[in-house]
Amino acid sequence: MQTPGIVVMGGSGRMGRMLCDLIQSSEAAHLVGVTEAPGHDWVGQDLGTVRGGAPDGVPVTDDPIEVVAKAQAVIDFTTPAATVGMSELCAQARAVHVVGTTGLAADDIAALDRAARHATVVRAGNMSLGVNLLTQLVRQVAGALDADYDIEIVETHHRHKVDAPSGTALMLGEAAAEGRGMPLDQVADRGRDGMTGRRARGAIGFHAVRGGDVVGDHDVIFAGEGERIVLRHAATDRSVFARGALKAALWGQGKGPGAFDMLDVLGLR
Repeated sequence: MQTPGIVVMGGSGRMGRMLCDLIQSSEAAHLVGVTEAPGHDWVGQDLGTVRGGAPDGVPVTDDPIEVVAKAQAVIDFTTPAATVGMSELCAQARAVHVVGTTGLAADDIAALDRAARHATVVRAGNMSLGVNLLTQLVRQVAGALDADYDIEIVETHHRHKVDAPSGTALMLGEAAAEGRGMPLDQVADRGRDGMTGRRARGAIGFHAVRGGDVVGDHDVIFAGEGERIVLRHAATDRSVFARGALKAALWGQGKGPGAFDMLDVLGLR
């Protein structure tokens, strides 16, 4: 039986390489193509050859149309602009679009939602099982504790990460705000500097730490009078994100149009 064909966007990056390895070793899917930006050294070459091995028949292209036409899913950990462009192609091809891209603006998310009218879109700030379980816990704890418990979210990532707060931190913040019955944009406090005055009651604080090769640590602190509750997730290997993304791509087969996230994929909603 033919397995779903998957395209990996940005195959030369750390996550892209890991995804390619995972898919090529999987019995549940096969890799049909890899995309890269125009002018990249890999464009026009065979993936196996460019990675120093034997040819494997997987093309690297800067023209996603030619590979998406052969695919049942696209896994995308790239940039907002590239992700929005790919969402249109996936909608036309009725291919599952798995989006792990962070730093998406409201307009970008609206574009993905439009694409989801025609194809399956699975978007998550974090693809790992542990983080999605943490999200559920944060929502429950925030709902159980009133605003006398201050919520602070501290995230730590490697020095190369370009966006802040992380997509995962924002996902956790959304969960906390939902637990409190408030829109996040009304209570988010993204960093403090100088004479800021006292902390606003009910605010959800965000703090970004960057350094070294940290894969991703997230702490959600509920600080009350005389006690603190700290919920924590530490990722030590990027493979947790790759495995979650592949699981999402397989889960989406046959689902039909719609906007989903990893809670749907994992049956946690």
